[in-house]
Order: sequence, then structure tokens, then C-alpha cells
Amino acid sequence: QVQLVQSGGGLVQAGGSLRLSCKYSPIIFSTMGWYRQAPGKERELVADITSSGTTNFADSVKGRFTISRDSANNMVYLQMDSLQSEDTAVYYCNQRLGSLTYWGRGTQVTVSS
Repeated sequence: QVQLVQSGGGLVQAGGSLRLSCKYSPIIFSTMGWYRQAPGKERELVADITSSGTTNFADSVKGRFTISRDSANNMVYLQMDSLQSEDTAVYYCNQRLGSLTYWGRGTQVTVSS
């Protein structure tokens, strides 16, 4: 069984920062990502990173968020800076390889304005 165990999240003032962490199962060549879902909205990709280190960001978070991974320890991180009220959502860690995909349980991020 594949498990994704994530931590972080919480309540922060606009302009503040948070870092999310996710421990994942060692699947070679897998892509790690962070998604978010706000109330009444569909789940959307925030950022992802391939096994070779190539990153991709949603336009709404470019320049503010950073995704990184520590492959030796099977960890992926999402550093969120300059947070806005629009970033309020449940954030999910994701691991995928081809048609296989796995999800973390999600963590709430709330940004007060």
C-alpha cells in the first residue's frame, strides 16, 4: 500500500508564510505535487515536481510558492510566501506515475485578510 503523510497548514495573516510537508512512498520516477480545493471549487494543481527536478506552478502562485523534494528521504515540500486570502483551501499532497495516483489526507490553510 502507498501512503502519503502530510503536515503543516494552519491559520496565517495575509502576507505571511507557511510550509507544508509530505512523506511519500519510494516509487521510482514518480511525480510529486500539491493540489488545493476551496469551498465550492474544483481541486486544482498548485505545483508539481518530477523525479528529475523539473517544476511547474499555477499562474496564481508563481513567484510566491516554491516546491522542492528531498528524494533521499522521500519528502516533498511546499513553501508558501506572501499568502493571500484567495489561497485559503484544503491542500493535498499527490504522487503519480502514469495512470497511478495517490493522495494525502489534506490539510487546511486559512489566510485572514
